[in-house]
Amino acid sequence: MALAGKHMFGAIGETRVTFVEKKIDKDRMEFLRKLLEVNGFEVLIQEEKRKSEEEPQLYTLGVTDMVFNPTVYVFQRRLKTLDGNHIVNQEYWNQLSEDTKPQYWKNS
Repeated sequence: MALAGKHMFGAIGETRVTFVEKKIDKDRMEFLRKLLEVNGFEVLIQEEKRKSEEEPQLYTLGVTDMVFNPTVYVFQRRLKTLDGNHIVNQEYWNQLSEDTKPQYWKNS
């Protein structure tokens, strides 16, 4: 799921959460979990139900901070990378690039 302006919230188990992404694969879930934990968020993960064992396992990831909105945090430059030395941009969030220098705007 790409960054969208919509603030999605609900519950994982008994805990109210802001959903970060839904129906993501394990690699994406692990990346986002680590990234959000480095930035001080409490992350909750829920396995999606599968229709059959052959289907890949998908996950829903949420944080307990009810005001967290991934789009706002990325574009306001409020998240640090996994090493803590750089600011997360849209391409880093979407795992398209490790380069954090070009901000979300591209100057030619």
